[in-house]
Amino acid sequence: MLARLAAYSRDCLRALRQSSGIHYDESMRGILQFFTEPRDLDAAARHQPLLSAAQCLALEPALKHAEDEILGGLHFPEDESGDAHAFTTALAALARQKGVMFEFGKAISGFKTDARGVVGLEGSDIRGDAYVVALGSYSPLLLAPLGVRIPVYPLKGYSITLPLGPAEQAAAPQISLTDEAHKIVISRLGNRLRAAGTAELTGYDTSINAARCAAIVRRIRQLFPGIGGATAVDYWAGLRPATPSNVPLIGRTRYANLYLNTGHGTLGWTLACGSAAALAALVAGRAPDVELPPLAR
Repeated sequence: MLARLAAYSRDCLRALRQSSGIHYDESMRGILQFFTEPRDLDAAARHQPLLSAAQCLALEPALKHAEDEILGGLHFPEDESGDAHAFTTALAALARQKGVMFEFGKAISGFKTDARGVVGLEGSDIRGDAYVVALGSYSPLLLAPLGVRIPVYPLKGYSITLPLGPAEQAAAPQISLTDEAHKIVISRLGNRLRAAGTAELTGYDTSINAARCAAIVRRIRQLFPGIGGATAVDYWAGLRPATPSNVPLIGRTRYANLYLNTGHGTLGWTLACGSAAALAALVAGRAPDVELPPLAR
């Protein structure tokens, strides 16, 4: 079911890009998952045919200089990558052009309800026909007073972004990569290189563990020694809204006009456009174009 939702979401993203002209350092070269550990290679080979080491290096020549030997890999040519922040910013601008109003700097402490459902918000005079909770890891905190319990927990992840000068750009990868041994994903964003990985159970603590970020930087320089000159590294940490099954919660709650779109875990952007399109159909009283996972209440 997740695979179908991901494919639908990819199609929705492509349609949005074609209709709007939105740009976000997007790349349509696919994603290469590479293996440097024999046990990972053997495990993957039991399920599907693999690319040889030579085929991996042909897809991404920058890996030729990696300190670890590339043993083989998997290529997903239909997958895409890009800058999620740039995408979100551009999408907000498009929404404003269509009349969407964003209210910032306002704290919402809860919902006002009656027998009909949700009738307003605590801390705001905004009223609506329907309400959508899409607060990521913070969704359970707002829903709990209503008696709506959802299995979403904050899972902290980290990313590093390296600026690439002329010399580093030639040594950096062009295709998006997944380093299976270290569970790191690597994306080229124009003249920047971003790598993300690790997971911490630290509640709602968003402070940056510099040692974890440094470990990602160290691994990137092991894979691409030629980018060692990039020193102005940007560290970032954020909370992934994880569910036990990694299946998101999308749909109507037991309140008739209160909906959820949360719990996407590590697949937030992967599933974003499809989740939004499917939920919009539900709110409008239409059947979604894709089957949604059952909604835990």
